[in-house]
Amino acid sequence: MTQTTTSAVSRREARLAPGSRTDRAIKRRRVLDILDGAGQDSLLLTTNTALTWYLDGSRVHISLAGDPIAALLVDRDGDHLVTFNNEAGRIAAEELPAGVNLHTVPWYGNLHQAAAAVGNGSRPPLAEADVTAQLRAARQQLLPAESARYSMLSAELAGIMTDVLSAARPDTTEFELVSALAARVVAAGAEPLVLLCNGSSRSTFRHPLATHSPLGRRAMAVVCARRDGLVANITRWVRFDAGTPEERDAEARIAAVEADIFDATVPGARLDRIFAEIQAAYARHGFGADQWEQHHQGGPAGYAGRDPRVTSEVTDTVVLDQAFTWNPSGPGVKIEDTVQLTDSGLRVLTVDRRWPVVTVNGLDRPVTLQL
Repeated sequence: MTQTTTSAVSRREARLAPGSRTDRAIKRRRVLDILDGAGQDSLLLTTNTALTWYLDGSRVHISLAGDPIAALLVDRDGDHLVTFNNEAGRIAAEELPAGVNLHTVPWYGNLHQAAAAVGNGSRPPLAEADVTAQLRAARQQLLPAESARYSMLSAELAGIMTDVLSAARPDTTEFELVSALAARVVAAGAEPLVLLCNGSSRSTFRHPLATHSPLGRRAMAVVCARRDGLVANITRWVRFDAGTPEERDAEARIAAVEADIFDATVPGARLDRIFAEIQAAYARHGFGADQWEQHHQGGPAGYAGRDPRVTSEVTDTVVLDQAFTWNPSGPGVKIEDTVQLTDSGLRVLTVDRRWPVVTVNGLDRPVTLQL
């Protein structure tokens, strides 16, 4: 295994990872606290979520469906990023934060084994899987620079939704709509992790992968887009007629369910108790007590689409500056935005002032775009 320095590669005209020295120092301190609590000297980070968080926005993937092409050993002496020899040039030039030591192994080598061996400790490093909950807690409170990046991505994504759905027509196919969304997301320097669409003929599906079906009189689009490690999530609806009274009533009631979830999302609240409130909200607003079973309800957001999905087993505690994407749904209705809990309450990040809204419990919430 060899070590590479960033001085060997020119950074002129290259992408620079957005990492903030201030934010990174806080993240390193948080990981060292985890090591202290576990009585260990080092920790091996191997997942995309953990790596992009700790490196503060570096891209450590090639295939969106594949494993990271890097692993990182955090020990008390420093940070050691190990990647394959055919990836090292790009990593050094465009993704390596200051102060991180870069090492390489052959493309056919064992990445995790090599990364575990670069430290100075006499004991094997702590595995990421051994401190999943602690790392998740360390990611909860978004720091200033990453909060700013998240807000920008979310607002851009909302604008993309407005532009693309405003140009849709009843004969536009689902594939045509999601391809237009994907093109705009990629042009914004982001990666489309999830693209969903259902026209009026497929409105019963909660996770509708696109088909060649036309949108018809009404359609839903969902995008989850990642940039600099952060994932923004959004759902929007469009229709080409006035809608039925039943649809408009269901749309108002699902927004009321979401409002109850927002009210429960306060500092100090436990996620399992918010989940109990979600279950009660469906019945309270006329959807039936079993609707929460038909689709996941969302949860904390940030460096994963949901970090984690909320269930009755998740006991994490809500903190200030944490991001969330709740997504209550019912038959033919769904509402979803990325929000952040601030000291003045919930702030919607995926917002475009051109999109029609209605005020629900003091917060502007999206309604169906009627064309």
